[in-house]
Amino acid sequence: MGRLSAIFVALCIVLIACSIGTVLYLRFGLSGTESAIVGLTALTGLALYNAVTTRLSDRGNVSGQIGDLARGTADLARQVTELGRRVAAIEGKTQAAVDKTLAATQPINAEMDEVGGLIKQMAETIAAHDTQLKVLAPAPAVPPPPPPPLAAAPALSVPSAAPTPVVWSPELPIVPPPIPPAPPPVQAAAPVPPPVPEVRPPEPLIAELGAAFPGLIEPKLPESTIAAPTIAAPTVAAPTVAAPVAPPPPPPEPAPTRIASGRFKDMEPAAVVAMIRDAVENNRIDLFLQPIVTLPQRKVRYYEAVARLRVGDGEPLTATDFLPFAEAGGLMPKIDNLMMFRCVQVVRRLLAKNREIGLFCNLSTSTLVDGETFPQFTEFMEANKAIAPAIVFEITQSAMRALGPMENESLAALAQRGYRFSVDNVTDLRIEPRDLAERGFRFVKVAASLLLNRSGIALSDIHPQDFAGLLSRHGVELVAVKIETEAAVVDLLDYDVKFGQGFLFSPPRPVRPEVMQGIGDRSDVVMPATDVPPAPAAGGEAPSVNLRGVSPLAQIARGAGARN
Repeated sequence: MGRLSAIFVALCIVLIACSIGTVLYLRFGLSGTESAIVGLTALTGLALYNAVTTRLSDRGNVSGQIGDLARGTADLARQVTELGRRVAAIEGKTQAAVDKTLAATQPINAEMDEVGGLIKQMAETIAAHDTQLKVLAPAPAVPPPPPPPLAAAPALSVPSAAPTPVVWSPELPIVPPPIPPAPPPVQAAAPVPPPVPEVRPPEPLIAELGAAFPGLIEPKLPESTIAAPTIAAPTVAAPTVAAPVAPPPPPPEPAPTRIASGRFKDMEPAAVVAMIRDAVENNRIDLFLQPIVTLPQRKVRYYEAVARLRVGDGEPLTATDFLPFAEAGGLMPKIDNLMMFRCVQVVRRLLAKNREIGLFCNLSTSTLVDGETFPQFTEFMEANKAIAPAIVFEITQSAMRALGPMENESLAALAQRGYRFSVDNVTDLRIEPRDLAERGFRFVKVAASLLLNRSGIALSDIHPQDFAGLLSRHGVELVAVKIETEAAVVDLLDYDVKFGQGFLFSPPRPVRPEVMQGIGDRSDVVMPATDVPPAPAAGGEAPSVNLRGVSPLAQIARGAGARN
C-alpha cells in the first residue's frame, strides 16, 4: 500500500512540473528551454518537499512505536514482578505448611521413640526372667544305673562271704533270686533299638552256680526248668538306660553331577575346568575377528575380538561353551591378559594401515577385582595408552548392572587412561544414556531381533525406533548385532542405526599368523574363507596354511618367515 501511494505522489509531482512548464510556454511566451528549466526546478522543489514531509511523518511513527514498546516493556516488568510476588507467597505458604506438619508429627515421633524404648526394656526384662527361670528349674532326676546283666558276663564271680546263708532241703521248691525292678525307660531322641533276643545262661555258668551252692541246682534238671527264672529278663530293659545311643550312619556320598547337554555333555564340571585350564596354560588360545560395518555403506569401521580355545580333541571352544566354566574356575583373568596382549598387537597392525579403525575386546568383571592380575593389566594398558582411542572394552549388561565399588573404580582407572567401553548382551532397552556416558561407555550393542521387537513385548519406556536418537544425544552409538538377513538391514535403516555386525557381513575369522609374528604381506589382518588354517593336531604342531588365491610375493614372504 505504501509503495502505491509513493508512485501516485511521484506521478502527481511530475504532472504538476510539466503543467507549469507548459503554461509558461503557451501563456507567457517563454522559450522552450526556459519553460523546461522552470519545470525541472518545480519538480525538484516538490520532490524535496515530499521527502522532508515523509521523513518527518516516519519519525513521528517511529517515536510512537518506541513509546508503545516502552509501555509494553514496563507492563511486562510489572507482570514479572507480580509473578515473583505470587511465587514468593506460594513458597511462604508451602514452608508454613511444612513447618506445621513437622510440628504436628514431632509429638508422634517422640511417642513412637518412647514406645520403642519401652518395648526394648520389656524384651530385656523378659529375657532376664527367662534366664532366672532356667537357673531355678529343678534338675531332672537321673535314674540309678541298672545292675550289670548276668548274661553278658562270661563267668560269674561269687563273693566268699554271703550276707545270708542259703539252706535248702529237698522239700523246698527252687526259688529264684530276687530280681530288682527295672527302672523306667528314658525317652531318647535316638531311635529305639530292636528287641534283644532272650539270652540263656551258658553251661559253664550253670556249673559254677552248682559248685558255689551245693544242692541248689540239680545237674539233671530239664532245660525248661533252667530257663524259668529268666535271669536275662532285666537285661532287655537295662541297655535302654545304660547303653549309649548308637550314632546315625553317615549320609551316603552324593553321586558326581554331570552336565546334561551342550558341548560337554555327560562330563563332570571339574573335568571341564581342568581341560580349560590345560588349554590356557599351554597357550592354546586363538584370536578371531568379526567386522563391525557402517550402514548402509557397509564399510569396516571396527572389529570384535573373539576367543577360541583348542582342547585335547582339537575342536575349538566358543565363548558360549567355556565362559561359565572359566568363570567358575577363576581362569578369566589369565584369559583376558592373553587376549589383551594379542589385541594390542592386532590394533597396532591395524592402525599402521588405517587410522580410522578400532577393536572391541571382551573384559570380565572377575579381572577387574583380581588383586594380582589387574595391576599388571593396568600397567600394560598404561604402556599402550597411545592406542587407547582404538580399543573398546566390552562388558555384558548383567555384569554392568551388578558392578560394585571395586569394579567401578577399576573401570574409572581405565577411563582415565583414555579407554572406552561398550555394553554387550543387552536383554532389555531400559538403559540410562546419561549414566553410561558419564562412566565412559560409548557404544551399546543390541541384537537386531530385540531392537526390531517382532514379538511386540514392551522392552523400554520409549519406542525402539527412538532409541538410537536417545543414545546419540548423549554421545553413545548404537550397534545392531546378529544381523543375518537383508530384510533386517532395511528395517534397521529406518531406526537410524549407523553400525551393524553379524554373519550377513562376515563370520568371525582367525587372525593371520604373520600378524602375531610381526611379519605382514597384506593390508588386512583377517584370513579370507579360503585361507583359514585347519585346527592343529593333538600333538600341538602348527598346521600348514592354505596358499590358494595368495599372491606369489605373499608365498615368498611366508616361506621366509617359516624358514626363520
